[in-house]
Amino acid sequence: MNYIMIVGSIAAACTTLSFLPQAIKVIKTKHTKDLSLEMYSVFVFGVLMWLIYGILLGELPIIIANVVTLVLASVILGFKIKYK
Repeated sequence: MNYIMIVGSIAAACTTLSFLPQAIKVIKTKHTKDLSLEMYSVFVFGVLMWLIYGILLGELPIIIANVVTLVLASVILGFKIKYK
């Protein structure tokens, strides 16, 4: 693994894991009033596009990070829609 892959992997881990506390809080409290539906909708779509991009490039750090981020952000978006 070269230094570029290491930097990318660290960046991917940090940005991906940043969604974990919000997802846990939303799942526990079911409170989404202060979250923007529009922001999460656009964000989930953007993450899906990043995932497709990573798949097309065959870049594992991009793929893994965006699969996890897509799941976490989609859970938050789903709760936002359900408990609107």
